[in-house]
Amino acid sequence: MQLGYIGLGKMGKNMVLRLVERGYQVVAWNRSEAPRQEVAAAGGVTPATVEELVSALPTPRLIWLMLPAGEVTQAMIKQLIPLLQKGDTIIDGSNNFYKNTQEHNHLLKEAGIHFYDAGISGGPAGARHGACVMAGGDEPPTPEIEQLFKDVAAPEAYQFFPGSGAGHFVKMVHNGIEYGMMQAIGEGFEVMKASPYSLDLLKVAQLYNQGSVIESRLIGWLISGYQKQGIELQNISGSVKHSGEGQWTVETAKELKVPVPIIEGSLQFRIDSQNRPSYTGQVVSVLRNEFGGHEVKR
Repeated sequence: MQLGYIGLGKMGKNMVLRLVERGYQVVAWNRSEAPRQEVAAAGGVTPATVEELVSALPTPRLIWLMLPAGEVTQAMIKQLIPLLQKGDTIIDGSNNFYKNTQEHNHLLKEAGIHFYDAGISGGPAGARHGACVMAGGDEPPTPEIEQLFKDVAAPEAYQFFPGSGAGHFVKMVHNGIEYGMMQAIGEGFEVMKASPYSLDLLKVAQLYNQGSVIESRLIGWLISGYQKQGIELQNISGSVKHSGEGQWTVETAKELKVPVPIIEGSLQFRIDSQNRPSYTGQVVSVLRNEFGGHEVKR
């Protein structure tokens, strides 16, 4: 399969490298040149402009967008509409708000362009070695597109949900749950740090990840963070940033009249942490750095 790919950040570049290794012919574009060169060295094609990317693809065209959610993705979709033809397809792999995705679907449907949304979880490592793919759309994916989703995903880590924006909705709630789980880990380890016992928190984390009920990838990333940064996490900020998905989950839950006190509390903690950094915040920050490569230095 040949496809276009727009956006070679830490997620997009790794996903393209995975696809090239799996035999896909990828025509990729990114504003900055360095990731284009890396993709070209791996065997991808990297045109200088979006217009050249579209021209290089056979019809019907397939283009995967891996751009920041919101205005950047919307601007690219509007740029692509007059360049594409009826029957072409766009996949939005950003963590977009599902209502924005529904609007994009409406725009593209008017132009006769097929559209799928794909929430991607697993961070840069997942993009390189196999992610969790939560796809949605108004129409079932063709066999070729479904195979693409499966080739991006780890084994058994792809699912399609009917309805435009459904994939992004599932990913939004995933991130809200992630907020609560990380918050609980941070709070628990701060309690142990403040305890009257001399607890080696690295050993605690390693033990928790050997058959306990809370054994998880998150605990594994905490172990890695402790090994790299030390138990005190001195170089890690106790102020935790939030990227929007947790807030969208809380706002959507209120619209649906579903109480989400854990997710809402974890979101509020991140907001308050900007003025009140803490060890809990350092634990959450180091986790964000481990799985997503987010900048969390003091």
